[in-house]
Amino acid sequence: MTGALDGFSVRQIARGVAAGDFSATEVARASLDAIARRDGEVQAFQQTTEELALAAAGEVDAARAAGKTLPPLAGVPVAFKDNMNLVGTRTTCASRMLASYESAYTATCVQRMLDAGAVPVGKLNMDEFAFGSTTDSSAFHSTNNPWDLTRVPGGSSGGSAAAVASGEVAVALGSDTGGSIRQPAALCGVVGMKPTYGVVSRYGVVAFGSSLDQVGPLGRRVEDVAAALNALTAGGRDRHDAMSQDCAQDYLAHLDDSVEGRTVGVIPALLEAAGLAAEVRTAMRDAEERLAGQGVRVVEVDLPNMASSIAAYYVIASCEAFSNLARFDGVRYGYQEPGHATLARQTSRSRALGFGAEAKRRQMLGAYLLSSEAYDRYYLAAQKVRTLITADYRRAFAQVDAILLPTSPTPAWRHGEISDPAALYLADIYTISNNIVGNCGISVPVCLGSQSGLPIGAQLQGPAFADARLLTLARALERASDMEGRVAPAFAGRGGELA
Repeated sequence: MTGALDGFSVRQIARGVAAGDFSATEVARASLDAIARRDGEVQAFQQTTEELALAAAGEVDAARAAGKTLPPLAGVPVAFKDNMNLVGTRTTCASRMLASYESAYTATCVQRMLDAGAVPVGKLNMDEFAFGSTTDSSAFHSTNNPWDLTRVPGGSSGGSAAAVASGEVAVALGSDTGGSIRQPAALCGVVGMKPTYGVVSRYGVVAFGSSLDQVGPLGRRVEDVAAALNALTAGGRDRHDAMSQDCAQDYLAHLDDSVEGRTVGVIPALLEAAGLAAEVRTAMRDAEERLAGQGVRVVEVDLPNMASSIAAYYVIASCEAFSNLARFDGVRYGYQEPGHATLARQTSRSRALGFGAEAKRRQMLGAYLLSSEAYDRYYLAAQKVRTLITADYRRAFAQVDAILLPTSPTPAWRHGEISDPAALYLADIYTISNNIVGNCGISVPVCLGSQSGLPIGAQLQGPAFADARLLTLARALERASDMEGRVAPAFAGRGGELA
């Protein structure tokens, strides 16, 4: 089997390595070559890990030479969002605060990918501490959308989405607190999944909002995402994460099952909402028809409190961010501004200079919302809204298997085009409610926009722990589109060849 790495699925790479069509080392070098040739323009990576990659690939090749059975992702190049610890790398969260922090241990999600035979080629850019929807708030550099380098890749897992869309890696991991996997996946034309809260361990992932965060995979195909989810759950419950559940199963087993007789809900009012681009509206109606054409029954449902989700989210998330980031004080670890007479002054200056504008904005908001005069009015009220939204979803999922809605209200916008923080927050308006309740969700690219020519993603949301069923529906939607496995045209074949 020969050709460009771009054309291979995760399973094709693993099977090719197992069959001896090519070695894991050849695959690793092809991925590193693609990064060297493409990432100067895309800027998806914070660091590449050539030594780690070649060492891991060498272990796979040695195991094959010894006649051992190879693990399911043997030789598959993978990269990790830079809030995930991996020994031998820095974990910076794209912040000056952690610019020199060396990972002291490896996150469970990272280790499980490595245990499955995946080859680590680097750490990926992100919005600072995962605060953002553009990847422009990184302290080090912006990441560009491979479909149009003048545009954002989304965020906060923009580096993860861009690395997959440009063909630099076969699969990447991101984290999703309010849409941070699904929204960049939609903007970059790849598949991105937020599993149910608790399905994937968060141990070793720097926390943003502990009741909202979930780790998930991004790939060019639903199949790639399902294969990665198999690896992420293979070890069962992780005792290091109190919310971790034992969700190990074969998420590939029923991927191509018929969806005839399944029921998908739609919310017509959302398609008439202000701010939804006309080409996204058209794409969503086409997605409904494509599912209906495979025997899916499409019915109307209602989430009456969804309009309040963005307000509730930014209260809850900011409070949790304030709590989680309090540890970065320049004393125990993190950026330290020297030369101050008192510890209080040193800590204050270290935090002022170590954090960027959005990180400071979120923490200041959280500090206020948790103050005695604001707690009942805002934080407690937001938690009550969370309960109402959870009840809305429960009623909806009593009628349907999944809900179909946009992932992003618009295709990718240009760098700097939206500067108002409140306007940027609205970019996650269709994804946030899913994190509030902890359900599973996935974004699937369905077309290129009729006006912009840029990728548009449709989002499917399912009830808690219905991840396998959601993947089957996502695969049905993918089958009916012409976006499966696509690399952004400007980067297809540029480096990354397997000979």
